[in-house]
Amino acid sequence: RGAAAGGAGRVCVAVLGDLGRSPRMQYHALSLARHGRGVALLGYLRDRPHGDVLRSGNIRLVPVADLRGLRVGPKLLQYVIKVIVQAIQLLYAMLKIDQPSYILLQNPPGLPSIAVAWVACLFWRSKLIIDWHNYGYTIMSLSHGRNHPLVQIAKWYEKLFGRLSDYNLCVTNAMKEDLWVNCNIKAVTLYDKPASYFKETPLELQHQLYMKLAKDYEPFKPRTESVGSNAEMSAFTEMDEKNGHVIKTRGRPALLISSTSWTEDEDFSVLLKALEDYERYINEGVKLPSLVCVITGKGPLKDYYNRLINKLHFKHIQICTPWLEAEDYPLLLGSADLGVCLHKSSSGLDLPMKVVDMFGCCLPVCAIHFECLHELVKHNENGLIFRDSDELAEQLKMLFLGFPKLEGKLHNFRKNLRVSKQLRWDESWDQTVLPLLGRND
Repeated sequence: RGAAAGGAGRVCVAVLGDLGRSPRMQYHALSLARHGRGVALLGYLRDRPHGDVLRSGNIRLVPVADLRGLRVGPKLLQYVIKVIVQAIQLLYAMLKIDQPSYILLQNPPGLPSIAVAWVACLFWRSKLIIDWHNYGYTIMSLSHGRNHPLVQIAKWYEKLFGRLSDYNLCVTNAMKEDLWVNCNIKAVTLYDKPASYFKETPLELQHQLYMKLAKDYEPFKPRTESVGSNAEMSAFTEMDEKNGHVIKTRGRPALLISSTSWTEDEDFSVLLKALEDYERYINEGVKLPSLVCVITGKGPLKDYYNRLINKLHFKHIQICTPWLEAEDYPLLLGSADLGVCLHKSSSGLDLPMKVVDMFGCCLPVCAIHFECLHELVKHNENGLIFRDSDELAEQLKMLFLGFPKLEGKLHNFRKNLRVSKQLRWDESWDQTVLPLLGRND
């Protein structure tokens, strides 16, 4: 390992969740590796992590056995057994790796991982860094209610064990303040920033992506037969096969993208209701383009919403819920016309990573309002904030009127995003996290 020999310099980056769907923890691992640190990246291996993580010589994946639920006995007992088994699995995985100088842990989920990581740190004499993305107890309260005994226990646990850390990172200033006021925990804000591969997608690459998706997904297939026989077409682009020149198709649909983990903290019926209104506007003669609405992601409520989507019979809107490879997701964001975000923070203290990625791709966004969203989305500057489906429908109508010729507001938002040259993850991480890690421990 060169720079990371002995017990020195090594870091265990841990999440009691799926590594492939924990982008921020993958970014931490890549940043550490970039500085020559040996990284043990520990978590469930369900979805494939990003190619950069797999290719890095300094990152070793340490799988934690994935516990699929027990189906016997009362719910509470099932939960207690699950927590105990997870604690044993996680501790075993943490004690099996080479001695780290630091354990960097994602919270949530913090039960049992904070306590387990603390025990492992005692054993290894290493320092514990917690990266607070949200509070676990607020996510639990979405399904159980605030006063449920489990939620109360989780809240007490998180506050108590959260204080055992040596350093703390968090995702917003609102969260930093809340940690200090309510938990007496001092944290440093490390905003989510887009990785370097979130950027606008060149037209040739857009075309390749659309052709690839058209093999499996109807909305990407061309609407009309090409006039000249020597053009390769998708719904949005055509390529002259003689000279390889790509242009955007005339009268193409607008491409709207939303990504979700299909959980309780996102109410997708808001978007579906707005799309019904959009369809009505077209039927009433408003000059609006057809829409292709792509919703990406995996999660527990996907089948429920797919059933709702299948009941909608739109003439001018096609909805598609593809599964994308990790490398294709940034390309699609960089090709879209508008992003929609329905993430409502369970605590009001975290920001949607998907919007960060969309902004990295200079993609304007309509996002649903919650407390600290203004730390990211500036209304009427880089996107719009809405409170309900009626407001979203009005915004879609205003933004897409006369599309693609007249792209007034959309074009201005995109211009503002291009100009705002935001920090990327690497620079931001080097300024914020690197100083916490002593130069040579």
